[in-house]
Amino acid sequence: MKISSILVFLIIAGILLLAVFTAGYLQKQTNIGMAVEFNDHAASSYVAKEKGWYEDEGIDFTTYESYATGMRLASAMARGDIQIAYICLSPAILAYSRGVPIKIVAGTHKYGYGLVARPEITKISDLNGKIIGCVREGGMVDLLLNRLIEECNLKDVKIRRMVPSKQVIALETGQLDASFLPEHHATIAESKGFYMLIKSQDMWPDMQGSVLVVKTDLIENDPETVKKLVRVTQKATNWVNENPDNTSIILADVLDTTPEVIQRSMNRLNYTTEINRESVQEMIDYMAKLGYIDEGIKAEDILDARFLREL
Repeated sequence: MKISSILVFLIIAGILLLAVFTAGYLQKQTNIGMAVEFNDHAASSYVAKEKGWYEDEGIDFTTYESYATGMRLASAMARGDIQIAYICLSPAILAYSRGVPIKIVAGTHKYGYGLVARPEITKISDLNGKIIGCVREGGMVDLLLNRLIEECNLKDVKIRRMVPSKQVIALETGQLDASFLPEHHATIAESKGFYMLIKSQDMWPDMQGSVLVVKTDLIENDPETVKKLVRVTQKATNWVNENPDNTSIILADVLDTTPEVIQRSMNRLNYTTEINRESVQEMIDYMAKLGYIDEGIKAEDILDARFLREL
C-alpha cells in the first residue's frame, strides 16, 4: 500500500511538472519580439497594434521597436529578441544572405518610394552633376537610384548617405539637390515644396515593397502563432484599404505628421499581402548584379507562402 501511494505521488508530480514545462514553453513562443520601420509601409502593423488584434490572438510582444530604415532593422534581426519584422524586401534579402534565419510569410505592400527634388529640377536629366540623398547600400531606394543612374545614363551624380528624416532636413537646408526616399518621407518632402520627380511604380513595375518576415525557429516551434500573425496582417490590410481616413489618423499620430500627408502618401502604395516568386527573384538578381549579395539565392529559399494559402 505504501509503495502504491509513492507511485501515485510520483505520477501526479510528473504530470504537474510536465504541465509547468509545457505552459512555460507556450509562453515563450507567444511572448515574442517584433520590429517595424518608422513609416507608413508598416500600416497594417500599426493598425493591428492600435486595434488590439495581436492581443486578441493571444500574441504578447515582449519587444515592439521601430527603426528609421530597413537596413537598421535588418541588423536588429540578427539579435535573438526580434523574431518578427515588417521590413522592406531588399534589407530582408540582405539579412538572409548574411545568415539570419528568416522566412518571408506575407507581403505588406507594393511600391512606396519616390525621388523628390528642388523645384527647378523638373526632368531626370537635370540630375546630372547633382547631389542626391539616399539610405545605405542595399536599401530599396538605393536599388532604385542605381537603376535610375544606369537606365538614364546619369553622369557625375554624388550620393550622400543618411536616414530619411535627415535627408528631408538636408533638402530644406540646401545640402541636397534631390533625395530618393521611402514613403511617407517622400510625401513629407513634397509637402515642403519639393517636386516629386519620379515614383517607384514609374520605373519598376510590380515592385514588391515590404514584407512580413519571421525567424525560422518560430515557424518550426510555433507555426500556429505565425498563422495568427499572417491572419492579423491580412485583417489589418483589409481594414487599411477600407478605412483610409481612419488609418491616416492612426498613422499620423504614430509617425508625428498630419493625416493629409499620410493620405497622400498612402495613395502611392498598394497595400496587399500578396507576394509572388518572380518579383522577389527579380530583386534578388538585381542585388546580386550590384554585388550586394552572392549569386545563387532563389526566391523559394526565402519564401514560405503556406500561411497565406491557409487564409
